[in-house]
Amino acid sequence: MTRDDAERGSARATGRTASRAVLCGLVALSALSAGRARSEEAATTPAGTATAAATEEEVGEEAPVLVAGRACPNDMVEVDGTFCPFLEQRCVRWTGPKKRRCAEFAKSGPCQTASTRKRFCIDRYEYPNKFGATPVVMKTWYAAKATCEGLGKRLCTESEWTLACEGNERLPYPYGLVRDSEACNIDHEHIPVDEKALRNPNKRDAEVARLWQGETSGAREACVSPFGVRDMTGNVDEWVVRESGKPHHSALKGGYWGYVRAMCRPVTQGHEETFYYYQVGFRCCSEVAGAASPTSTPPAQSKN
Repeated sequence: MTRDDAERGSARATGRTASRAVLCGLVALSALSAGRARSEEAATTPAGTATAAATEEEVGEEAPVLVAGRACPNDMVEVDGTFCPFLEQRCVRWTGPKKRRCAEFAKSGPCQTASTRKRFCIDRYEYPNKFGATPVVMKTWYAAKATCEGLGKRLCTESEWTLACEGNERLPYPYGLVRDSEACNIDHEHIPVDEKALRNPNKRDAEVARLWQGETSGAREACVSPFGVRDMTGNVDEWVVRESGKPHHSALKGGYWGYVRAMCRPVTQGHEETFYYYQVGFRCCSEVAGAASPTSTPPAQSKN
């Protein structure tokens, strides 16, 4: 089954339905792509990818440090906002006659449930979290979790990732209301996958390189969320912790470089923790020292 086939699987929208509304709560989507891997994988950085020139944002090879006056280490971004589990995001213009992707959304509706304040640190870029680096793929959820923990961090939760992407305005795309394939690395044509080669240790790296349409971290200046987090939609999928634990503790956010939703709210929940694939990466989160406990805010009352 291809990624496009999986996109046609079951999906669930939350909130109240409006005319041609896209209700983007915690959306459930079935499997992204072919196969389930049961054995542990070797991490892969696709070969033959260019390295972007360094800028003042590049962390470099030195260990990240917590600079005086900052809440997060210098390779991370502080996110302080209110997360809403369910709200309406209504599509007002579609990309084509089949209406598979939304070209433009109306402004997001009010929160339909209680919201929760969240404050945390999140990696500025996809792992290895360095400007100009190629994101690492072919890691299971378990391996990604262990990597973050080895750095004194952790995998982001699904709600943290969503908030970091959409900002306090709850944008459908990190850069705004209008889908833009120039802003982030999305909407490339699908390349058929050789599943046998992808799972053969002697051919895996070559197959990943053949399939690779990703870009180095920070390559697109406009692909930045309201909080300043880079490359959250498109480029590579990102592992997160699904707070409900159902159907798995693992979930994927953000989409990848293909013609997929590539939005802040949707979540792919069909892959178990041992899954890995050529477009699956991750980034890490951590606590803010001395952060206050989360607080809930009741939903806005209807004027009717």
